[in-house]
This record gives sequence, structure tokens and C-alpha cells, in this order.
Amino acid sequence: MEFGSSTPSSTRADPKGKYDVFLSFRGKDVREGFVSHLYAALEAAKIKTFRDNEDLLEGKMLLEELIEAIQGSQIAIVVFSKSYAESTWCLRELEKIIECRRLVLPVFYDIDPSDVLRQKGDFGKALKAAAQKKFSGGHLKSLLYRWSCTLTKVANFAGWDARNFKDEARLVRCIVDEILAKLDYQVLPITQFPVGLESRLKEVTEFIETRSSEVCVIGIWGMGGCGKTTLAKALYNQIHPTFMAKSFVEDIREICKKNSRGHDHLQERLLSDIVETHVKIQSIGKATAMIKRRLFEKKCLIVLDDVNEMDQLHLCENYGWFGRGTVIIITTRDLRLLKLIQVDCVYKMEKMDENESLELFSWHAFGEAKPREDFNELARNVIAYCGGLPLALQVLGSYLFGQTSKEVWESLSAKLKKIPNHDVQKKLRISYEDLDDMVKDIFLDICCFFIGEDRAYVTNILNGCGLHADIGITILIERSLIKIEKNNKIAMHCLFRDMGREVIREGSRMELGKRSRLWFEGDVLEVLAKNTGTEAIEGLALKLNLTNRDFFIKADAFKGMKSLRLLRLDHAQLTGDYGYLPKQLRWLSWKGFPLKYIPSKFYLERAIAIDLKHSNLRLAWKEPRDLVWLKFLNLSHSKYLKETPDFSKLPNLEMLILKDCPRLSKVHKSIGGLRNLITLNLTGCKNLANLPRRAYKLKSVKRLILSGSLKINKLEEDIGQMESLTTLIAKNTAVTQVPFSIVRSKSIGYVSLCGYEGFSHNVFPSIIQSWMSPKMNPLPRIHSFSGTSSSLVSMDLQNNNLGDLASMLNNLSSLRSVLVQCETESQLSEQLRTILDVAYGVNFIEFEITSYTLQKISNHYQRSCLIGIGCYEAVFNTLNDSISKKWIRMIAVDGYCTCRDGTLGLQAQLHALPKSTPSRRGGYLQRDSNAQAEEKTTRLGLGGGRGLDAEPQFRRRLRGELVNLGLGEGRGEDNETRPWRKAEG
Repeated sequence: MEFGSSTPSSTRADPKGKYDVFLSFRGKDVREGFVSHLYAALEAAKIKTFRDNEDLLEGKMLLEELIEAIQGSQIAIVVFSKSYAESTWCLRELEKIIECRRLVLPVFYDIDPSDVLRQKGDFGKALKAAAQKKFSGGHLKSLLYRWSCTLTKVANFAGWDARNFKDEARLVRCIVDEILAKLDYQVLPITQFPVGLESRLKEVTEFIETRSSEVCVIGIWGMGGCGKTTLAKALYNQIHPTFMAKSFVEDIREICKKNSRGHDHLQERLLSDIVETHVKIQSIGKATAMIKRRLFEKKCLIVLDDVNEMDQLHLCENYGWFGRGTVIIITTRDLRLLKLIQVDCVYKMEKMDENESLELFSWHAFGEAKPREDFNELARNVIAYCGGLPLALQVLGSYLFGQTSKEVWESLSAKLKKIPNHDVQKKLRISYEDLDDMVKDIFLDICCFFIGEDRAYVTNILNGCGLHADIGITILIERSLIKIEKNNKIAMHCLFRDMGREVIREGSRMELGKRSRLWFEGDVLEVLAKNTGTEAIEGLALKLNLTNRDFFIKADAFKGMKSLRLLRLDHAQLTGDYGYLPKQLRWLSWKGFPLKYIPSKFYLERAIAIDLKHSNLRLAWKEPRDLVWLKFLNLSHSKYLKETPDFSKLPNLEMLILKDCPRLSKVHKSIGGLRNLITLNLTGCKNLANLPRRAYKLKSVKRLILSGSLKINKLEEDIGQMESLTTLIAKNTAVTQVPFSIVRSKSIGYVSLCGYEGFSHNVFPSIIQSWMSPKMNPLPRIHSFSGTSSSLVSMDLQNNNLGDLASMLNNLSSLRSVLVQCETESQLSEQLRTILDVAYGVNFIEFEITSYTLQKISNHYQRSCLIGIGCYEAVFNTLNDSISKKWIRMIAVDGYCTCRDGTLGLQAQLHALPKSTPSRRGGYLQRDSNAQAEEKTTRLGLGGGRGLDAEPQFRRRLRGELVNLGLGEGRGEDNETRPWRKAEG
């Protein structure tokens, strides 16, 4: 688009600068009078304004500069005058303003607004005349329609009619005041020390720029106090000048909580901001209709801060109401809400790193970017407690500001370890209070007992407590109260942990025995020593170390804890009747369990998980226990354990961990009945020589770990029946032979065995190649064939030297099939090669194997023999799945193919095989009847004579088939020995 020669209404001032106001006007009408007065007033008010210079010649303004000037301004003031429509430059400038979706304020100077709105009178005539100067016919109609729509749209915006003001000065003052009000409103206060803000702001703005042509909805998600609102305000301040309408609604959670008309008030606030006049909502339906009508095609910026309910997002749920380029930003602690409305991007607020934390804390505590040198260590102690949370860094830094006594700092650090800061906790507790009771219980259980534990492990235990942890843990993740690390372990910010524990303390400040959970060592020991435990206690954890393991606890101290479901007793010595222990236990973790056997009176029939690492057990229990709920059993590092328990009454066991049990020599045969077992870990069981045969037939096992079990020297072929097995780790064992069934397995993804380690698709080809190496398959000299019957039909000579084979072939006139093996083609004697080539039509072909070529071979060539030394049958079964991008040799004999990896297998097959020829036992040799063989060769187009005259025909047909399969190019008659190359594509 080129602008005409009419007087431009823009300036050649630096277009890269950022302007508050862009002035659009028709120079000859208002430049000398009204516009000059308005420009002077705007400049006097420190409002940076863009307009044309006096010495600018007509038509010299570049389009690119104009666009940059419009885009660099926050507000556009359009001064309509009588000759405005005469200027094609002004009209196109106005189009660009609307296209950039700036806030437009029209001023109707010496003209009736209705003339502009409807393009009537002299204004309408001028518009048509301007269009007719440039275009005619269909182009004229199109241009007039476009300009008409633009003028109508701008004339509908709220502005000023100069005829309503007694004097021009009052009009100018009114415009300046309005501009000032809008500019002041749009700048939001943010944090005093924006540490780390710039990098986060850049990440979000870069995403918004990629979605500038559509409605962009961004969710900023994170835990309380992580800086979501600060980022949203900074983002608003940076991008708001480019929007026609905007609204920042802060602290929506509190608005809805404190106001009985919370949702109505929210909608009124949002609408009032956007339409720039006070709006009173009568009903949701009317609010929706008004939004749809007033926002249609309007480029808006809307920020909804601290959303916690879906109802608060109803006014923004239909993105079609908003104009192209609209940006909606939602900050929340609840990821679920963002998923429900399908935002375009979720920006997760990560915690500050150590350097950012130190800088932010130092600004608040010392008034500078670094701590005082003599307080550096104390400052870092407080920073470690804050865990990268900006809110905590700010609150504690401000508290310590001006404190020059190190004793005060040390006292605060000690206090924080037991009693968290009230101001920080008040903010964080909001997230907890929004949870329902069941999810609160899950949160508190994790706070006290399960930080750092596997998610699936914790989920099963808490499900067993009736807490529906599958859903509950997901909710906690979505609310940013916990997170899952890469190893599937549950992690929780230390401030949330302390907040949860403080909630429990508040339940009973003075009477420890009436708290729902006990975890602090001093509190636990006091309750157990004084025997003050009550039914209120649901969980108890006592983690003694080896130095104080001589502390003895009387079993009857648990007598009153009838609701206890979670129990941890590390290195504790329990005396008395184990029958006093509660019968509701779902989780028992007792590191260093002191007894040789689990007493029969110790009721564990409801247990989901039993963890007795480092125990003194010789045998878990003397008689089989009926533990139908048990899913996890961990007896690792039990140095006296000699044999596993009887598993016959543990039908739901999923995980059996027996790591580093050096005296374990027997796994009970009942392990074969564990139909739900997923993980079997026998790492470091140095005295274990084998597993029961039935263990290899467990179809549900996914992980089998035997590393360091030095006496295990064989894995049974039955391991192939472990159809769910994905991970097999058996390094540092006595196993020397990889079972064929492992390579044949379609489920195994990772293997560590016999020196091979890695993903199966990388490891299996190496295993297969090792099976076929000369070291594994030596070729002894062939024995004499004197006296061999001349009626011999087939012969397998894979394990023999090839030296005497030529003479043998000449003497066996009835031979139909012979299989030999050699590493390369050159090992064949010249005489033997001549016999095979002439008498049996053997071709030697080299090509690159791909999944495509293997599939084509499988589809188009029938193997009449599956013959191999030792493990070749397994090789055939796994080649398609396991080997890719390997160079192999293929011997094609009248269209029948046998493939070897790195080894040349030769198969000669005649057409006429007797129907009575039986299959060789073991499945290695399968013969076709005469009719079947003839049918196959005929179907491939390879049948016919086998003599010398037929050879060219055979080779041409074979060449054609391989070309069709994409395996090679044609071979000329004069170049029979040239290797075939893979066809392009």
C-alpha cells in the first residue's frame, strides 16, 4: 500500500521510540489552531505525543515508519474535520490504527459526528471523491466499503464533540485529563526489587508474540507466594499500550470470599474496565450478552489474578467474543482450572535459584544486592529454609532488616525449624484451606511420612486407607502443594511441609496424645513413655539412629492407639506383647526389626506395605500368614535371612524386594503363584543359586533384577513366558548364555546381562551376532562320506569344514537339500562354488537391511527351510524385530531366501521334493511337497528349467523381483559380480 500525496498527519520523529499518544488529523484544517494547542498541552503534561513536523514535505513519510509510530503509541487521538475524508493518507492511516487495535479517542472538530458515522453530507461526498481519484469499478466499491466500516467503527467510540464546549481551551483540558487518567490507571505497581523478573517476563512475552493474530490465553501457575501476581503485573505494564480495552482484576479469591455478590462484583468490575463506564449487573445472562456485544472484535487485555473456581472464568470462557490479538492472562494455584478452559500455554513459576534467592533476600535484609561478609553464612541458612520462595525471602529479609546481632539471626533460624513464620504460613495456608477433607488428610499424611517416597507406593497405601489417593495426589499436584520428581518420588516444598505440620499442632497444642499425627522425635518419645496415646492418633513415626537404638518401648504404649494406620519405628526395641499393636495398620516401616520372626500376635492382616529393611529376621514368619491386602514386601539388607516366606496366602503382592540378603539361599516355590507380582528384586543375594522354575512363568512381572547374585549361573528358557517383562538386569552373575527366548521376547525394553547392557533394540543384534561368531561355532573337519546312500535327500553340514563337500555333492545324485555355513563367500572352494552356482542356481547378493526390506522379504519369499546351528531358529524369529541398518548376506536360490547376520548361510533347494519327506525334528527343517514347491516357484515367476540354459532367465527374474522390492538395481549381463545397491526411495 502506498500513501497518497495529501498532507500527512504523522511525523518523522524517531518511530522506534515509545509514545503515549499518536495524533491523526487533516493538516490544512486544524494544524495551525486546535492541533497545535492540543499538542502543546500534551507535551506540557509530559505526555509523549507523535505528530508531523512542519518542514516535512508531502508524501515523504515511509509506510514502515508510520506503522512503527502507530504501534509504538498507547492511545490514538483522531481529529475529524470537514476535509479529513479528502485525504487518502488520513483514511489509510486510520485503517492502520484500527488494524493495530489501539485505544482510539475521536474528536469531532467543526463537524457533526453523525456525518462521520453515516458518511453523509459534504463528508460523505469527500469520501467518494477521494476514492474515485484512485480506483473505479469493483475496486472502488471494495475501497469505499472498507473505509466506510472503519469510519463507522471509530465514530462509535466514546470521544468529544467540539461543539459542546464553549471554548477550545476547555476541550483541550478535558482531553489531556482523560489521557492522564488512562495512562495512570494502566501502570500497575510491582515489587520494589524485581530480581529474576526480566528473564521470566521475556519467556512469556515471546510466546504472546507468536500468537499475535489470534486470541491468546495464558495460565501462570504455581504455589502461593512464588511471584505469579508480580509477573502478571509486569506483563500487563509492558504490553497494555497495544490494546483497545484492558482490565486487571486482582485477588479474585478474596473478592469472591468476602463479598456475598462476589461473582457479580467480579463481572461488574471486568465490564466496567473494558467499556470504561460503570456497569451494574442484573443477571449472568445480561452480563454475558453485554460482554458479547461490547467486546466483539475488540482487542482486549484481561488479567484475572488468583482464580480458584471455575465460575470466576465464565465471562472469559468463549474466546470467540474477543477480537483478534486479545490476550487473557490467568494466575492460579490450581492447574485443573487451566486444563478445563484449555489455555494455550501454562507458564509454571519455578522457584528462585540460589543466586536469585541470595540477591532478593539481601535487598530486603541489608538494602544491597549482597549480604554483609560477616553475615554471609547466617544469610545462607535462612535462604535454605526459604527454598527459593520469593514471599518467604521478602518476609524474613524484612524482619531481619537492621538486625546487627548475630544472636537474633541464630535464634530465628532455630525457631523456624520448629515453628514456621506466621506471615508466610498465613499466605501458604490458603491453598490448604481450599481442599476437601479427604485431600487434606492425604496432604497431612505426606507432610509427616511420605516425602521422598515413590508415588505409586504412597498411592496404594493411602488407597488402602480409603482416601482415594489416585485423585487426591493429582489434586495436590495441580494445586502446587506437591510435585513429582523425575524418578516418580513425591517432593514438597519445606514451607508447605511446615505449614501442614503446624495445622496438626493446632489441633491439640497442649495434649500431644490427641494430635492426629506424631513425627517429632521428642513428642513421640513423650507419648510412648507416658502411655498417653489416644484414638486420635492416625500416624506415628519414630526415627531413631544406631546410637540410641537401646531405647526400649513397651508394647502396651500402643494400646490406646486404636486408629493408628501408619507406623514407622526405625531401630526401635519393643518389649512385651505385640498383640497390643493396633489392628488397623496399613503401613509398617520398621528399619532394624529386632526379632527373628514376626510374632503371630502381631496383627498385619490389613497391611498394604511391610518394609523391614536391615532386620534380624531368619524367616519372615513360621506359618503362612493370610495377608490378602499386602502389595509391598521389602526385607532388604536382612543379613540373617536364609529363605523367603511362604507366599501362598499373599495373592495381591506386587513388589518383592530382597536386596543384599547375603545368606538367602532359597526362594519358596509358592512364588510361582504370585499372579500380580510386578517387581522381583534379588540384587546381591550372593548365596542364591537358582529360582524356582515356576518363577520364570510369572506373566505379570515387569522388572526382574538379579545383579550381584553370584551363584545364579543360568536363566531358564521359560523366562520367555514372562510376557510383561520390560526390564531384565542380571549383571555380575554366573550366567554365561543368553536364553534364546529373551531375544525372541517382544516386551523386553532394557537388558543388562552377560556383558550386554542397554535398550533391547541396541543390544539384541550384538547378542545374535555373538551366537554366530566362529568362536561360538567352530567348524571341525568334515568326516568321510564313504558308504553314504546315493538316495540321501537332505543334509545339514553347518558344523563341518567345507573342504570335501564338492566331491560329496557330485556323488549324491538324489540330494535335494544341503545346508552349509561359512563366514564369507571366499571360504567356499572354487569347485564348490561352481557346483552350487551351476547345478543349484545360487546367487550371492549383498544389500542393506531395513524394516522395509525385511517386511518385503517376508511377504514375497517363502523360506522352505528354517535351519541353523544351535540358536539359528531364534535368529530367524527375531531378525525382523531386532536388526536394522546391518549389512547381511542373502543367498537366493530359485527365489527362496535365507538370511544370516554377518554369516553366510547357503541353502540349495530343488523343485521336486518327495511328498513323503518328513520334517526334521526340533523344527529346524521344514520341507514342502513337490506340488507345494512347484506352486511357490511358479507364483514367484521363477519356475522352469534348472540347467545352464535356464540360468539367465532365473537371474533376470530374481533381479526383477528384488528391484520391485526396492532391494537393488538391475545387473547387466556383463557385470554379474557387481554388488546390488539399494534402490533410491
